Amino acid sequence: PIKSPIAGIAMGMLLGDKGTVSDENAVIVSDILGTEDALGTMDFKVAGNSEGITTFQLDIKCEGLTLETMARALDQAREGRLHILAEMQKALKEPRAELPSTVAKVLKMKIAADSIGKVIGPGGRQIRALIEDFGLANINVEESGDVQISGFEMGRMEKAREMIKTLTAGGGGGGRGGGR
Repeated sequence: PIKSPIAGIAMGMLLGDKGTVSDENAVIVSDILGTEDALGTMDFKVAGNSEGITTFQLDIKCEGLTLETMARALDQAREGRLHILAEMQKALKEPRAELPSTVAKVLKMKIAADSIGKVIGPGGRQIRALIEDFGLANINVEESGDVQISGFEMGRMEKAREMIKTLTAGGGGGGRGGGR
């Protein structure tokens, strides 16, 4: 589940009839049809939540973009982002407590690095069996001992985590690759 909704908006800049880049000549538009992509001098995408920006991307096709114009674009993007978030709020008042069954989930755990071989098994047989037996999407084991179990059913993923704990109880096992 998400902590807060994120919305994004694309902004663009067209030049007025003066033909030069200046604060007075810059027309900032919210990207509805993408017209400014072809005809504009700036393409600016902003995403974030109600508290601020989480990411942005800027393409400019002219020289002379000023801080004042950029501040106007950011302010207009904030207004647009907050409007979109308000509309999203109408559809879903708060994040769902649980993800739907159609969304993959990830469980993380840590095992001792010297127990990795017990999870992988000879030629990867053990990890493939765990994935198949528990109906998982994947199990990723890092050399650090970090393990990510991914799947669609949390109950099966938790059972797989318990099996991995059982397999690795007591440590040892020869490291990655099983028995080296």
